[in-house]
Amino acid sequence: MARIGFLGLGNMGQPMAINLLKAGHALTAFDIVTEQSAPLVDHGASIADTASSAVQDVDVVISMLPASEHVAELYLDGPGGNEDPGLVSQLSADTLIIDCSTIAAETSKAVASAAADRGITMLDAPVSGGVGGAVAGTLTFIVGGTEGGFNAAKPILEDMGRHIFHAGDAGAGQVGKICNNMLLAITMTGTAEALQMGVDNGLDPKVLSDIISASSGGNWAVSSYNPYPGVMDNVPASDDYRGGFLVRLMIKDLALALDMARRSGSETPLGDLANSRYEQLREQGLDDMDFSSIQKLYRATDR
Repeated sequence: MARIGFLGLGNMGQPMAINLLKAGHALTAFDIVTEQSAPLVDHGASIADTASSAVQDVDVVISMLPASEHVAELYLDGPGGNEDPGLVSQLSADTLIIDCSTIAAETSKAVASAAADRGITMLDAPVSGGVGGAVAGTLTFIVGGTEGGFNAAKPILEDMGRHIFHAGDAGAGQVGKICNNMLLAITMTGTAEALQMGVDNGLDPKVLSDIISASSGGNWAVSSYNPYPGVMDNVPASDDYRGGFLVRLMIKDLALALDMARRSGSETPLGDLANSRYEQLREQGLDDMDFSSIQKLYRATDR
């Protein structure tokens, strides 16, 4: 079993850390929101006062942070800016870094390069599967980095996930994740649009969802994360769109996708359209609802 320092205990990080504890790893946790750490104590975690103290004498550092700037600050600049050293300068050469945040590929490459200069292996390993997958330990990990690093990380990632992919070199994990999330936004938007059209023309949304799931329009959004209220239990749509993957995080990921497309000269007209629809949700003050709340743009009662 590994000694792990886990940094970032939000909606995704907390259940991921709990699954590592259940697997028998020794884990020290830190989050700037101290209440986020409390549930881990019951599972045997040690709680640190700072990120630096959380990674003392560990074999593996795992981070799950909101955005590129947070990852760069943690590993390169240090908390509070350049006054304090980042973790890369504090870790021993035999430490493995696994960053599970969804961020710009360029940031992942910069951290991996700085880590490699000190003999440290760093992987970008963003996840797919949502909060439900994090709780159930069925996440998909999309990993960028060296083959040796991937092989070392895989047994640990398997304690949190079901599908572990090696996408390529540093940054490749982020590219894979960003492509996936752009498609997810497009699919969720199209699913909401189709469901509402059916309801507007007299169909029951549950019946229509079953039809689509068994037909050529079938997709994950309609069959596993249905956006129409009352169709499916245990999804945010049936809990007033609370929890889950927040609109503001989808907007962040779409911004990453569109920036990546601009850099590579890729055509993404549907990605642009999905982004504009999610920006409409933001304008309505719905940043902290689940991203399936895109359905609200189509329902007459919500318009």
